[in-house]
Amino acid sequence: MASAQSQEDQVLEEETSFVRILTLNRPRQLNALSAQMISRLLELFQRYETDSNVKLLILKGKGRAFCAGGDVAAVVRGINEGDWISGAKFFSKEFILNYLMATYTKPQVSILNGIVMGGGAGVSIHGRFRVATENSVCNTALFLVIKVFAMPETALGLFPDIGASYFLSRLPGFFGEYVGLTGARLDGAEMRACGLATHFVPSSRLALLEEALYKVNSSDPAVISAVIDKFSLEPYLKDHSAYHWMDVIDKCFSRRTVEEILSALESESTNRADAWISDAIQSLKKASPTSLKISLRSIREGRLQGVGQCLIREYRMVCHVMMGEVSKDFFEVCNPFKCAHGCRAILLDKDKNPKWKPSKLELVNDNMVDQYFSKINDDRWEDIKLPARSNLPATAIAKL
Repeated sequence: MASAQSQEDQVLEEETSFVRILTLNRPRQLNALSAQMISRLLELFQRYETDSNVKLLILKGKGRAFCAGGDVAAVVRGINEGDWISGAKFFSKEFILNYLMATYTKPQVSILNGIVMGGGAGVSIHGRFRVATENSVCNTALFLVIKVFAMPETALGLFPDIGASYFLSRLPGFFGEYVGLTGARLDGAEMRACGLATHFVPSSRLALLEEALYKVNSSDPAVISAVIDKFSLEPYLKDHSAYHWMDVIDKCFSRRTVEEILSALESESTNRADAWISDAIQSLKKASPTSLKISLRSIREGRLQGVGQCLIREYRMVCHVMMGEVSKDFFEVCNPFKCAHGCRAILLDKDKNPKWKPSKLELVNDNMVDQYFSKINDDRWEDIKLPARSNLPATAIAKL
């Protein structure tokens, strides 16, 4: 339980001369981000930025995961008690942390040696350097197979948040739409190929890499990149990787609507028997129709927005999801309690059989989608207030 560990225990801090090493330390929970972890990371990142003795930050996870996302199950239990505002506070602090990392003035090296999902991407992809490895993990408690990276939100009645509409929309072609809508799991080679990872380092070299980074006395990205380059290689992209078929992905996922994307994929499947196409079709058909539609619009809007604008919009969206005014795919009102449909089926009860409402794409109209992008009509709510980040160097703004 999160309450059994202090903030300090959940995020371990080590120091060398000019480097700070932070280790996410909830291995039994696959390092899922608790409220305490988010508060601790925010505190440390703010402190380090003003400390002239700190030149470099390294973030990694203990055990077989970097981070399996935000501790959404804890948010659901709060909603079950009739308090969605506490969930809003959780996401507000998490998004502020994401924004701080995205605009950070000192380099952050995230070592992604294991599972990276949802909120785990939020505390790594926004940083300067993202080091992937060859490791993949089987975890039947969450999904049948989870590789290095996944954004499974549409399967939970959610959408890719944590600034994902910013970084997914900046992947090559329409690969971001493919990843965001299908929840496709990417291995380290695919992360490197599409740019989610800046480097690929075999796990057998990680100890040597960390030892070299501990000796760094510079915040110059070129210096740090050169250190990582010494241990990096260009990985082999597996024959069955969807990234080999970017032309087909662009052809299908550039379509204007989810219905058109699905139709294009089904048309392609009649001419080829590629597993990734059938997997994509099945993922879209199993996901929440509402989540798919708001996710596509979010990623498309992200193409024209900065990371701060994306996080402000995504905060509105996640609050609408928790309120459940349009769709109760994230939770369903059961008298006298609420139970999460997507989260109940996949994270809590784990029967993997959510019952979406609306149940079909054609039942989710534009007016319903529009509501997710509007301000919340509740006196207790206000837009997220991102910290002022003025006079930032170019290296702190464009990390992707």
